[in-house]
Amino acid sequence: MTDTTNEYVLGTDTAELTRLGLQHRLWGDAAHALWRRGGIKPGSAVLDVGCGPGFAGLDIAMLVGPNGRVVGIDESADFVMHANEQATARHLPQFHAHRGDVQQIAAAIGDETGTFDCAYARWVLCFVDDVAQVLAGVYAALKPGGKFLIQDYFNYIAMRLTPGRPIFEYVRDAIAKSWVDTGGDSDVMGLMPRFLREAGFDVDDIRVDQRVARPGEFMWAWPDSFWVTFVPRLVASGYITEQESASFFEQWHEAAADPDTFFALPPVYEIVATRR
Repeated sequence: MTDTTNEYVLGTDTAELTRLGLQHRLWGDAAHALWRRGGIKPGSAVLDVGCGPGFAGLDIAMLVGPNGRVVGIDESADFVMHANEQATARHLPQFHAHRGDVQQIAAAIGDETGTFDCAYARWVLCFVDDVAQVLAGVYAALKPGGKFLIQDYFNYIAMRLTPGRPIFEYVRDAIAKSWVDTGGDSDVMGLMPRFLREAGFDVDDIRVDQRVARPGEFMWAWPDSFWVTFVPRLVASGYITEQESASFFEQWHEAAADPDTFFALPPVYEIVATRR
């Protein structure tokens, strides 16, 4: 994968594609539970906001079936191509991804505005520069009474490794700063109730999914793969030094060998909101 136009902060290369696939599988149970609470069912029309390579959207396409419809939007041409190729390979014509800016949804979906029963966004709003524009686009895309389902971060600083290691907290804070500097917000879900109300939504439900990983467990692979992908980007962009990166990985590997270690993942908050 080579497209870097409007590249999001975590990148769009093959390594990130692989990481996103793992991430989806590790968090797939939470996604499916949220889709059920949001009323996605056979025949539903669903907008996948920031669909990436299509891991979630393709799952939803199987759930809505041939009488349903899933439309994805993502800024990466490579991710969109991958999603559409997978839809063809899996015989899911009810799924199609468009390349577009999630802050300009109407431009991406054209005459499909106002036709969706549900919209879904996972780990998207924490990276965008103008959340209000995204919400306005989702509002216009949904039918009256349509649902907006969101999974994203709040209280990112709660991500902790124990026993504690100062280099971990330092790198964690550098990650959050890099997102803010590119227009994002690692605590975006704290602002969502007000943003949603102002955009014309009623918030039906707010929940938190707080997970813990221990060395040797499946969930440990989630941070393990993230560091390999993202820490070098922090070095390249000047947020940490090569020496700090080396120290971080040395101590992370030490933690992975410690049976008394556990890792508190950043809390993922879930919102179900209804378009008025």
